[in-house]
Amino acid sequence: MAKFTQSQYPETPSFTKSTSKTVTVKGTHRFEIQGYSLTKGMGVGKCVSSDTFSVGGHLWQIQFYPDGYLKVDESGQIYVSLYIKLVSKWEEEIRTCFEYVLLDQSGNKLHKGHKNFTIKEGSTLWGIQKFHKRTELEASQFIKDDCLTIQCTVGVMKTSMDIPKAFAQPLPLPDLGQIYEQLLESKEGSDVSFEVEGEMFYAHKLILSTRSPVFKAQFFGALKEENTHCIKIEEMQAPVLKALLRFIYCDVIPDLDSNYATTIMRQHLLAAADRYGIERLKSLCELRLCENITINNVALTLALAEQHACFQLKSTCLEFLGLPTNLEAVMQTDGFKNLKENCPAVIDWLLKYVAGVRYFSLVSNEPGIKELERESFSCYRGVAHICGSAKRLLFDFLLIK
Repeated sequence: MAKFTQSQYPETPSFTKSTSKTVTVKGTHRFEIQGYSLTKGMGVGKCVSSDTFSVGGHLWQIQFYPDGYLKVDESGQIYVSLYIKLVSKWEEEIRTCFEYVLLDQSGNKLHKGHKNFTIKEGSTLWGIQKFHKRTELEASQFIKDDCLTIQCTVGVMKTSMDIPKAFAQPLPLPDLGQIYEQLLESKEGSDVSFEVEGEMFYAHKLILSTRSPVFKAQFFGALKEENTHCIKIEEMQAPVLKALLRFIYCDVIPDLDSNYATTIMRQHLLAAADRYGIERLKSLCELRLCENITINNVALTLALAEQHACFQLKSTCLEFLGLPTNLEAVMQTDGFKNLKENCPAVIDWLLKYVAGVRYFSLVSNEPGIKELERESFSCYRGVAHICGSAKRLLFDFLLIK
């Protein structure tokens, strides 16, 4: 058996220190008893209880006994009783202080008292049996309009030990996203490649499948494709796929040099997210696009929202176009012309929305609304013309109404 000399053992420091800290955690609950007179006659030991409230990690309840907690005093006087009850379960002793105050109807604290106690096994109720003579209480200013207000403060004493640490080393920041980004860029262990616009991208089937149900079905589903090692993607730009893969691996979307470029990227990313069933990315893009609606991009954004069932984005675009000055300016853009030619259903929705705004404005009694409507009439008439004569007749009907 090996023997150790004294020099082989670590030296014990000659001075150590620890600190015991005891603090009182307090919480106050105000309990109003309305219809006080109706509580009398409940019977001895019967109480009116407050809602539970939390102090010091425990749940408490105020209990007021209008006929007393125990039998009538030998003198024949009836005392009301006031108790505090520990409702939640506990394991260790709890040192507690209980302060009570009666409030008059102006909120002044007039009748005060306190009691300290230790909660041990088998006891859950503490308080004052002879809290107040009932006749004196009813004759006092504490009861007004048949309402009694009791304010209780519960304090729980907690003790902790503060021991200085021999060393303090900060925890490293989370780096899971950075690790996955490095994995994507290094192509290490990749088992699938994508070709987009002649550019190759490499990834890992398992990671793609965990983020996208479409990729999961394509790689591991019952109807999986035979050749899933090299996939050619049509109708997508290379920067969009790159951003899509980065989101799948790192859960971040890029911000580009300008608001215009960023908006275009988010429009394409929203379409890609919908294509591959990545709902979080779709929702993020929809939210960012809602925050950046402009005259120049609203038409394309509205068509995108209709195509990919983005209801919040569609509603935001329609609300933006519902303003007469905005609609008149948007109608002059190339995006609106494309919207008219390629998305007649969206134009139909737009007409219904604008007609609804118009009708609401006409029945409004706000000052100045008539003048505003006359100024914006030509703009609305233009929308109706785009949508055909039948829709124009509907619009004119709403206008007359």
